[in-house]
Amino acid sequence: QVELVESGGGSVQAGGSLRLSCVASGRTLSNFRMGMGWFRQAPGKEREPVASISWSGDSTSYADSVKDRFTISRDNVKNSVYLQMNSLKPEDTAVYYCAARLGTSYIYWGQGTQVTVSS
Repeated sequence: QVELVESGGGSVQAGGSLRLSCVASGRTLSNFRMGMGWFRQAPGKEREPVASISWSGDSTSYADSVKDRFTISRDNVKNSVYLQMNSLKPEDTAVYYCAARLGTSYIYWGQGTQVTVSS
């Protein structure tokens, strides 16, 4: 079993930055070659993928809406994954979740952290 705990959310004005963190406990993610991802869900909308990173950290992908503004990274020694969010926009307002992937499926999820961007 893996427990994921997100932190770093908050309220920020448009154009600002936030850094989300996600710490895993219960398993060493890299030992199980677990990829990691960040997702978000805005009020009244479906959850959508934001960014993902391979277990080694050498491969990343981003949603078009956040490319060139968000950066995903991981520290396998700390069993953690991060999401640096720059140039935030009001439409980035959502609950952000981290998730751990085994194979092609995300099987462990955190509880989420709220990000609110005001104009």
